[in-house]
Amino acid sequence: MDASEIPVSINNDLEKRIADAFLIFDHQGNKTIDIREVGTVIRYLGCAPTEQEINEIIAATEMEDASGQIHLSKFLPYIVSLLNERKMEPAAPEKLLEAFKLLDIDGKGVLTKEYVTKIMRDEGEPFTQEELDEMLQVAVDVHSGLINYEHYLNHLMVYL
Repeated sequence: MDASEIPVSINNDLEKRIADAFLIFDHQGNKTIDIREVGTVIRYLGCAPTEQEINEIIAATEMEDASGQIHLSKFLPYIVSLLNERKMEPAAPEKLLEAFKLLDIDGKGVLTKEYVTKIMRDEGEPFTQEELDEMLQVAVDVHSGLINYEHYLNHLMVYL
């Protein structure tokens, strides 16, 4: 059976939202994505997975007969379950603000691009260069070259 012929039942708004996000990255039009797209799909859904969580999703949903591919029919129920369990939720705005304030030793309300880049690369779960570039594009004030983190968090909350 061809991958595009495997049936996928979509029964509610959550399943439709997941399927719609998944299909954005289905470049072959056969209800599959490359495993390298999993993190992008999950983040598109508003989740904040760790690399370990992404690897767990891949391990649980990768097609047995087509290494490197994930079919919507396995991905959908697995992700519905994770989302219903409230897994991979992003940190609350208050927690993010608290974290930024801890980094702001001088209490000025701003951080340098260089300092944030170093932290995001060297501490905790490292960002990829692409993730870092996307974040900095939004976070850095074009006039001052600094990151006013309260402004940045307010901007993020509009899109969550």
